[in-house]
Amino acid sequence: MNIIDNNDSLRNFCTILSAQPFITIDLEFHREKTYYPQLGLIQVGCPETEAIIDPLAKDLDLSPFFEILKAPKITKVFHSCRQDIEIIYQISGIIPQPLFDTQIAAQVCGFGASASYASLVHQILGIELDKSCRLTNWCVRPLDPKQLIYAISDVTHLVRIYKFMRDCMAKHHREDWIEDEMAPLLSPATYTIDPYRVWEKMHPHSHNPKYLTILRELAAWREKRAQTKDIPRQTIIKDECLLNIATSCPHTIEELASIRNMRKDILNGKLAAEILEIIQIAEKLPCADFPSLPDKKHKYPEDLFELLRILLAINSQNRQVSPKIIATETELRFFASGQNKNIRFLQGWRYDIFGKDACLLRDGKLLLSYNPKTQKSCLTTITEETPQANPPTSASGD
Repeated sequence: MNIIDNNDSLRNFCTILSAQPFITIDLEFHREKTYYPQLGLIQVGCPETEAIIDPLAKDLDLSPFFEILKAPKITKVFHSCRQDIEIIYQISGIIPQPLFDTQIAAQVCGFGASASYASLVHQILGIELDKSCRLTNWCVRPLDPKQLIYAISDVTHLVRIYKFMRDCMAKHHREDWIEDEMAPLLSPATYTIDPYRVWEKMHPHSHNPKYLTILRELAAWREKRAQTKDIPRQTIIKDECLLNIATSCPHTIEELASIRNMRKDILNGKLAAEILEIIQIAEKLPCADFPSLPDKKHKYPEDLFELLRILLAINSQNRQVSPKIIATETELRFFASGQNKNIRFLQGWRYDIFGKDACLLRDGKLLLSYNPKTQKSCLTTITEETPQANPPTSASGD
């Protein structure tokens, strides 16, 4: 087991990596008691070798490894990489490129929408991973050999999985199918939290602009405090309580104390005064600064939406592609309502394998049927010559 805990070893290892066409990467981290993830291990593999880099080793300079992450001729392979890249971006300001995520690739290779690493190792390599070390605290030293073997397996098997995915995509000419899914992972905005957007994910109780303004300001206050203190936002005050405060809009400690699930330590400390101050500031904001929730209610024919879902399932199954990578239910609803703007399946490869049929279906020019002999679904384009089914006659003969 190659454990790198000094600068000479890291430089030598990075020299080997610099000559590779691709490297596989995985990180072990903890964030249960902190706002920002705490990096515990860096595992790196390639066709020639593999190693575990100990980022907690005294005076270890990770700069040579960061240079590898920027190398344009080396593909950086991860599985479900969002959190890993968040950590890398946090500590280095780097987003590894070029990037390949095997979980995204699995969607176009017929392994489902969110295939786990363990499931891919089992399905592709026939290996059952030992998960007994999954809950290890990777920031504690020393780590025993079993834990290190578990950690390194996250990149050694990934080498073969990447080769399989790459060959599968090339064979079916699907190399560019994952570009749209990868694009957000290459954007710094994906890994930067705007405190004033946090409220949008909190399931607000109301669309009232004043209520939403107070909630936004309270959520931003909590987020900035969590970032400054490097503690989880929920340890400061939970979402449910923050929603209740925004609803009640208290102006005194007594009113704040009457809110359900309000902790005594908040009331007895300085947080209570800060909360009341935030509410006062929010109430004085001009109407132009009020936020609003997007209107998610779009009128669409339910029957058409259900038929589009069926068509998507049929076409994705026939192509052995995850439906999720072709179209979302939100896109199907927009399309069913007659909209064409910002719908991915009306462009490129998605149009070829689904969008074209979806347009025919919406226009009443596609029949969906089932062939009992082949036990498969059938899609038939309606033309002037296509026989039309006669409507059923009334049993009473009226």
